[in-house]
Amino acid sequence: MSNTRLALLIAGAAGIGLLIHLLKPILAPFLVAALLAYLGDPLVDRLEARRMGRTAAVCVVFLVLTLFSLVVLLIALPLLVEQFQLLGVRLQALLQWLQTQVLPELRARLGEGATLTGAGQALGKNIGTAGDVLFRLWNRITGSSMVIMGWLSTLVLIPVVTFYLLRDWDILVAKIRDLLPRNIEGRASLIARECDEILGAFIRGQMLVMAALAVVYTLGLWMVGLELALVLGLLAGLASIVPYMGFVVGIVAAVIAAWFQFHDPWALFQVGVVFTVGQMLEGMLLTPLLVGDRIGLHPVAVIFALLAGAQLFGFVGILLGLPAAAVIMVMLRHVHSSYLGSELYGGPKQPGIITDE
Repeated sequence: MSNTRLALLIAGAAGIGLLIHLLKPILAPFLVAALLAYLGDPLVDRLEARRMGRTAAVCVVFLVLTLFSLVVLLIALPLLVEQFQLLGVRLQALLQWLQTQVLPELRARLGEGATLTGAGQALGKNIGTAGDVLFRLWNRITGSSMVIMGWLSTLVLIPVVTFYLLRDWDILVAKIRDLLPRNIEGRASLIARECDEILGAFIRGQMLVMAALAVVYTLGLWMVGLELALVLGLLAGLASIVPYMGFVVGIVAAVIAAWFQFHDPWALFQVGVVFTVGQMLEGMLLTPLLVGDRIGLHPVAVIFALLAGAQLFGFVGILLGLPAAAVIMVMLRHVHSSYLGSELYGGPKQPGIITDE
């Protein structure tokens, strides 16, 4: 790569980063819509393969996904509100236990009881219940007409943008390819296909794995009799975006909740069985079936991408973190292959390795 091309590439990346920073307040709904369109495009393509028009296929997929989301929301929302209210009560009980038993013991041993007790009392005054927190947050939101208008416009904008992006997805991809310089079009298309393979395997597959694990953990904890089964199951499922994190986070939270609810070691054993079964299903069935053996993102790369994106661009950065990590990973792999076949490395050029010649 020439110095001029490298300078243009660096300047372009810096310009894109600056543009994202400046447009951050309005980018979130467009990025959410782009993600939904990316996830729905394979379904539309399959309907198109059955000789259905693109617009009709988009309408079918859009209608099915909308109805499914509404059904899930109507069923889950009342349960979640009840669970969060119960979670608030349990947290308050946990705080009282810390104040009455743990903090006095620490004060007796460490001589710092006044500070710890003061901190506990401050938490007790401000934590409230989860339901009260939600209601106070809602009152603040509804108290500002501008915030309400912003939320409503976002809720309306996301499905509208998703529909148009989904309908014209293949056209947009083709136009972007046509804009590429001819001397790099082949390499850029290859890199784009590899990025799509990684993102498709990770995002589409991992989201299905997360949903399946959330159902498994919720049903398992419900069979154990845990009151917070839905919240803890969803928490473990969402944390499964990083392999093994859902298992670790879920079992720790569920064991604590089971102990305070039952005070019985047998309940802790049952919780362990639930998460062991879930982990076995993930490793032996869900991940091989839904994600496959395609090269995905390393767990450390996923964590770093999410945290770095959130730090740089907030919620917009979270949405951009994984795609950016996939592109960087593919680029590094190509750079590594080119380096192994270069004179600098001193090895023979291998067939299939892309060089700048």
